[in-house]
Amino acid sequence: MQSHQSLFQGVWVPLVTPFSGGAVDGGALRRLVRHYVAAGVDGLVVCGSTGEAASLDDAEQLAVLDAVLAEAGSLPIVMGLAGNHQGHVLQRLSAFGTRPLAGILAPAPYYVRAGQEGAAAYFRCLADASRSPLVLYDIPYRTGTTLDTSTLLALAAHPNIAAIKDCGGSLEKTVALIADGRMNVLAGEDLQSLSVLCLGGTGMIAAAAHLRPDLFVAMHRAVRDQRLDEARALFHALAPVIQRVFAEPNPGPLKAQLARQGLLSNELRLPMLPASAALGERLDAAVTALDRQFPVAAATLRAA
Repeated sequence: MQSHQSLFQGVWVPLVTPFSGGAVDGGALRRLVRHYVAAGVDGLVVCGSTGEAASLDDAEQLAVLDAVLAEAGSLPIVMGLAGNHQGHVLQRLSAFGTRPLAGILAPAPYYVRAGQEGAAAYFRCLADASRSPLVLYDIPYRTGTTLDTSTLLALAAHPNIAAIKDCGGSLEKTVALIADGRMNVLAGEDLQSLSVLCLGGTGMIAAAAHLRPDLFVAMHRAVRDQRLDEARALFHALAPVIQRVFAEPNPGPLKAQLARQGLLSNELRLPMLPASAALGERLDAAVTALDRQFPVAAATLRAA
């Protein structure tokens, strides 16, 4: 269990899925992976909500995963697994088990509102069946299921549940999970990343880290090394970018900015829409201001 936990720390980027002409853009996907490897992130999450996984069929999800694995080298990769049909979810988990994954990111079954005992049974079933450690994803505003602190603490006893992406919206719950120590706590709300790190969380899964991942890495390392003034300065510089990234539905704003950087096409699948032109301009202005304050290293630009 301890070796599982040691993986889940630092800055993880939940990758967007690039599209071109309605299909997954494999070239852009591989370019993104190279970019984030060069930036020094600690891991990548494939087919999470930022990756528009709900709009990808099973074959597309596996193709995206395989492309990322082929390009990532030794960088740890976590695969998203969401659903509410247990048989289908287990079939997909079996397919993922043939790949060299660091973990599986799993939210509670959505829409059905299984209750605490049902949700806990679902997670235990996945953890029992998975060849990779489970990262719980507590995100009630997407699933309709609020996972109680007592439920999560009970799940922490499972030897194949190693971490949690914390979007639960409860500081009390976050503090309890960190104090318990049996699961690594990864911030899932980007604006809470510094506070979670300072409380003792081990890292973050941060969509906004698509933009200036080097600064998110620097912030994490500054907290780890107790250079808190530096960490605060980095966070406050990043905050305007984070706020604009989530001003419209994710990943629309991210893709708009990544398209401006030449990393992909500004294309999403319905029901997701591109960011408005006005927000795209505001986000671009925030990134430009950030780049003036913390210039991008030439090596990072070359890697893209």
